[in-house]
Amino acid sequence: MSQAQPRHDPAESVWDYPRPPRVVPDARRVVVRQGGVVLADSRRCVRVLETSHPPVFYVPWQDVRTDLLTPSATLTHCEWKGVASYWTLTGPGRTVEDVAWSYEEPEAAYAALSGRLAFYPGRVDSCTVDGERVRPQPGGFYGGWITEEIVGPFKGPHGSDGW
Repeated sequence: MSQAQPRHDPAESVWDYPRPPRVVPDARRVVVRQGGVVLADSRRCVRVLETSHPPVFYVPWQDVRTDLLTPSATLTHCEWKGVASYWTLTGPGRTVEDVAWSYEEPEAAYAALSGRLAFYPGRVDSCTVDGERVRPQPGGFYGGWITEEIVGPFKGPHGSDGW
């Protein structure tokens, strides 16, 4: 297996990201794995960029192992994107509640999120972007993907609630 090559792009500060958030296409290869199984593999993702948060990658449903996901009872509301539905991983090897979320009917400005799913990188074995292993955003609520080019500080840990 080849080693991922380090990126040499300039750093992206989450404090330069907009508020309200912006959705941008990203053609890098995103892979999500759990228990030796690829749950998602895509070069057709979009990233949501929001002040103080690492980006979140949204994968098209067509590039996700939907047979391993079942709807959760959890719903949350984002002031910009709308109502998020959550998904439970029902294999392989374990059940993971609320492993991912989607906006089935996002607000008009975020229509690009429709038909896409975002995984929490800290709730699966690994998420990679062009072979680079992602670190999860601190805290348990947000699902940002931290790669080498992303710099903080990041919202999420204790004490950052008011940011």
